[in-house]
Amino acid sequence: MRRIWRRAKPKQEKRFRVNDQIRIPEVFLIDENGERLGVVPTDKAISMAQAAEMDLVEVDPSAKPSVAKIMDYGQFKYERDKLAHKQRLQQKKVETKGIRLSARISKHDFGFRIEQAKKFLEKGNKLKVELNLKGRERQHLNKAVEVINEFVKELEKIEDFNIVREQDLTRQGGRFTIVLVNKK
Repeated sequence: MRRIWRRAKPKQEKRFRVNDQIRIPEVFLIDENGERLGVVPTDKAISMAQAAEMDLVEVDPSAKPSVAKIMDYGQFKYERDKLAHKQRLQQKKVETKGIRLSARISKHDFGFRIEQAKKFLEKGNKLKVELNLKGRERQHLNKAVEVINEFVKELEKIEDFNIVREQDLTRQGGRFTIVLVNKK
């Protein structure tokens, strides 16, 4: 059966109905000072907002009757965008970096991989260590486990790091993987 792939729709931000966009007959009104004025006809609420030189914004359309507030919509939108931008900046993106080992790795290559792992962990990234066994290497599973455990021990010896195994050593066929994190 043929599948049709559709691109995911981007999340749309919450839209607020303003002034004449509000089509319901009456709203629960909150004035510019935050005082609750109760249920008021929509056209009267719009005229009150215009008298105060502000906008009538529907803040909760799901309520019965929906809640509308008298406020400066431009200022409100600006503050929401500013807050959203600040939250995006504070989000920490954690990447998973990978390092591949082999069962017959030399001491120099092993040391080089340790240095790479240090750099990745210092930056706050997760570290995925992989070891693939090829051909006759598949007969020596214990050698692969030994190499990975030695790699983890070398990282744990470093005083600045607090290495935690996010995912223990797993085996899928001839591939061993482990995921490490530096918890601060």
